[in-house]
Amino acid sequence: MPAAKFNVPAGAIRSGSLLVLLIVWQLVALKVNDPLLPAPTAVLASLFHHLTSGELLHHLGVTLLRVAASFVIAMLVGVAVGVWMGRSKLANNLLDSLLVLMLNLPALVTAILCFIWIGLNETAAVLAVALNKIPTVITNIREGARALDVQLMQVGEVYRVPRLTVLRRIVLPQLYPYIMASARSGLALIWKIVLVIELLGRSDGIGFQLGSFFQFFDLTSILAYTTAFAAVVFVIEALLLRPLDRRLNGWRA
Repeated sequence: MPAAKFNVPAGAIRSGSLLVLLIVWQLVALKVNDPLLPAPTAVLASLFHHLTSGELLHHLGVTLLRVAASFVIAMLVGVAVGVWMGRSKLANNLLDSLLVLMLNLPALVTAILCFIWIGLNETAAVLAVALNKIPTVITNIREGARALDVQLMQVGEVYRVPRLTVLRRIVLPQLYPYIMASARSGLALIWKIVLVIELLGRSDGIGFQLGSFFQFFDLTSILAYTTAFAAVVFVIEALLLRPLDRRLNGWRA
């Protein structure tokens, strides 16, 4: 008789892997017994303290606003320019060298230049993050625009389908996988760059707080803030990005 197959939900597998990580962390921390490796219980206690004081929520909210603003700007500009470069040979030739330069420009350099030219303000912070993400979005979307089914586009032209309908019914469904890939990878990148920007030139936010804790070697608070940040990332991934990905690409199944 064939062996029985058990279908384990993907969510249970993900939760189980995190639980294993926490157990291993707790055991190692107890074994080492060193302040440089606080146990998960100590980190959770610190997290609760920062939450109840209201300090963590304030800095987390500020960081999330910067992330959201940078993400929206990067996606809007990146998708528009990527489609343009993918469908226009002239545009691709004009902008390709600039795109290569921006892809290889370190985020730290972009941040420093924005802070020097614009000032130590929110505009410079958001712009610095967006400028670091826009090139990668353009690159992904350009490849998607190049891979568009030409025959479907021609059918739309033959039947004189309005351009807005062609965009909504023919172009965007083919670009959704590239857009979602750019969104998911871009959000992960933007999280990291925002923290660097806050560490360099802002007086609030998670990055600023991590820098302050580092000066006092407060590793427990650093891990507490990191845990809160990671929890928000998991929530956004589980409740927003993954369902949106299934919805937009469901027609392919």
